[in-house]
Amino acid sequence: MDLSEAVQPARRPLSIWAVSDGRAGIEAQTLALAEAVARAQPAGIVVKRVAWRAGLGRLPTALMMALPRAATAADLAAPWPDIWIAAGRAALPLSVHMRRWSPGTFVVQAQDPRWPPAAFDLVIPPVHDGLSGPNVFPIIGAPSRMTAERLAEGRARFAAPLAPLPRPHIAVAVGGASAAYDLPRDQAAILALAVLQTAQATGGSILLTFSRRTPQAAKAAMTEALAGAVLEGRAWIWDGEGENPYAAFLGSADHVLVTEDSVNMALDAAATNAPVQILPLRPRSDRAAAKFRALHADLQASGRVRPFGGGLERWPVEPILEADRAAAEILRRFDAKAGDLKVGLDPATGSRQRTS
Repeated sequence: MDLSEAVQPARRPLSIWAVSDGRAGIEAQTLALAEAVARAQPAGIVVKRVAWRAGLGRLPTALMMALPRAATAADLAAPWPDIWIAAGRAALPLSVHMRRWSPGTFVVQAQDPRWPPAAFDLVIPPVHDGLSGPNVFPIIGAPSRMTAERLAEGRARFAAPLAPLPRPHIAVAVGGASAAYDLPRDQAAILALAVLQTAQATGGSILLTFSRRTPQAAKAAMTEALAGAVLEGRAWIWDGEGENPYAAFLGSADHVLVTEDSVNMALDAAATNAPVQILPLRPRSDRAAAKFRALHADLQASGRVRPFGGGLERWPVEPILEADRAAAEILRRFDAKAGDLKVGLDPATGSRQRTS
């Protein structure tokens, strides 16, 4: 080891705010990035959930920009964080104003903000949005909170109930109703039958979880169709009671099947060592479904996922860990901005800052 490296002082813990409107899928992306940064450098993470008074959050974004104080969140005031990581339209005006309120805070906006990227220190959109620029760092899909450690921890925590289930373990993550897709009872039954036939053909077992968006009728249809397999000890359907085995199911999976309506579930599955296949749903809006088709095209191009055609496929795969890759870029740019501020340079332009 180089002696100069050995005597480097420890970096101080960072303060990070993960800012969103609190919706599970949006908040998960801010936390995925924050947690990835914290894995690379000690940091404390605080979740901030933004709301807008009197329905002002429905105004056009340009008008919301003029009313940042109409947004509320717990303790949304100084002392400001070292790194601000936000996602979603509700947090967008605050991200833009944060650079004025706290020039030393490094402002990250996940997803495509549909606002000039220069307003932020770093924008982390999905590749399929086609956004580019000097402070844009595209990733495949969205950052996932799933890690090898979390998968192993889940697998160990649920080792006893998983052990009797015959392999291969087929993890099935089911979404449901959204602007883009629907999962009516009849299609849910068809999906369950296809999964059951696949498990029977391989001698394996089914590990199935539903999402918050799964319609009750769809849950009932799939549970009914798989009831025999549950009784035979060849299926485990999490009923929503007790501790969630989602990470355990993914961590134990030899194969993963994911419905096509969720970015986060697809990227969680892609973080495993198992082949991932996409289950089709009934489109509700071709326009709304376009972003999911683009995501799946990116994942297929990477070799990570394939469509489900009625049977399991196996091919060599590597986990996709985009949150860690993005975190390295956040820290690299954070350090560069801190250095620029120390010597009096404008981080946006690299020119000497004016002093009063």
